[in-house]
Amino acid sequence: MSETSEPDTTLPLLQFQAPRRTKAPEHLADIEPAARVDFAARIGVAPLRVKQVAAHYFERLEADPALMTDLPAADRDEIVESVLPPLLQPVQSWQCDNGDTTKQLWRLHDGSLVESVVMRYPERATVCISSQAGCGMNCPFCATGQAGLTRNLSTAEIVDQVVSAARLLANDAAGLEQARLSNVVFMGMGEPLANFAAVTGALRRLTQPPPEGLGLSRRSITVSTVGLVPRMDELADEGIAVTLAVSLHAPDDELRNTLVPVNTRWSVSEVLAAADRYAHKTGRRYSIEYALIRDINDQPWRADLLAKRLRGRLAHVNLIPLNPTPGSKWTASLPDVEHEFVERLEAQGIAVTVRDTRGRDIAGACGQLAAARSNV
Repeated sequence: MSETSEPDTTLPLLQFQAPRRTKAPEHLADIEPAARVDFAARIGVAPLRVKQVAAHYFERLEADPALMTDLPAADRDEIVESVLPPLLQPVQSWQCDNGDTTKQLWRLHDGSLVESVVMRYPERATVCISSQAGCGMNCPFCATGQAGLTRNLSTAEIVDQVVSAARLLANDAAGLEQARLSNVVFMGMGEPLANFAAVTGALRRLTQPPPEGLGLSRRSITVSTVGLVPRMDELADEGIAVTLAVSLHAPDDELRNTLVPVNTRWSVSEVLAAADRYAHKTGRRYSIEYALIRDINDQPWRADLLAKRLRGRLAHVNLIPLNPTPGSKWTASLPDVEHEFVERLEAQGIAVTVRDTRGRDIAGACGQLAAARSNV
């Protein structure tokens, strides 16, 4: 399957807004290891040099030609430019949570803006990455959904966000345990499974051992989806047993049709059945993402209905206090309402956690920074 930035046209009813057709420069991270000899011939670089650059990029997190002293000095810049063309131009970086959270805004080759977030915890470090510039799923409480879909990212544009995060952590806290990137979540801008080929290509590159890829554990990678059922089944067939996260946000079709418009195509029952098939095929428990929105989906009876739907399933509920966007009517549930929601799920035997919300003071909701910058 091709790992490009071309739009996915096999699910036309999901493309509420047509993505821009643009192709990112071909980059080492786009290329399967077995195809790198052909890649070298295509760009006019010796295969040995491509292999050397791959070791620098995937093992040492380097992209600066000056640091690649095993390459011939006279041709170093040209070789690296051909193998690792610049993909992400930093626009701005924000820090909060006492320096534990860094949100980065990137400009792509065509001017599109995407975001990634690095989150440091005592025992791990996580990067939340984007798979599309914008999003076409039209969820009304999401800043990215409000912006609409610009285009799909290429495999390399996705991978380069992870490499940049790993490099940031290594440079910020050399020698500290949390300086090593341990987790990747596809929960930034975009619907990952609507950019299926590029995302699965990125998953392979993230998990392949160096210098073929970054060598991350599959268990440490989470891919979220609003519930594109055919793609969920295809992901299970890919043989990359990452963690699946289903952005449910409502247990009943009436409300979910509004909060997650793709529910009019695949109902709650169909989405959960596809998640069950994924769990059966991969042996991995899946996560139910549920953003608690005040007076919208946080009623006690909805907690009971959610528990009823999930009873007996290999699922875990991840409750998310909504990170509100400026000017939006959607806001987080009150603390006592959140507490009761948790208690009702736990009382019925449902495993539940409340996500640690990061980045409220830097417009932390995904898509806010890109939207604000594009309006300047």
